[in-house]
Amino acid sequence: MKQVEVTIMGQSYRLVCPDGGERALQEAVANVDREMCGIRDTGKVKARERIAVLAALNLAFNLAERGTVPPPAPATPMAADDPALDLLVARIDEVLGPDGRLL
Repeated sequence: MKQVEVTIMGQSYRLVCPDGGERALQEAVANVDREMCGIRDTGKVKARERIAVLAALNLAFNLAERGTVPPPAPATPMAADDPALDLLVARIDEVLGPDGRLL
């Protein structure tokens, strides 16, 4: 096992990675960073935790829809006026509740 430092949305993380898995980890980090930055850049969601949840939902949906791991090609972020984004934000707000916490 090897420790790898990565950056997601400007924040550094130290992750443990199995030997030989660095490339796959870097691709995964790039996908998560691209998805989170795309959501942040729409300007509709400010809280880092909510951005992470939206990104996780988008990536999980992509995986389920394809039935495979998505290629490392750039993800298409949702447009700021996309009704699907409003729906996702409303769902997250409902789940998180007034204090913005999941638990």
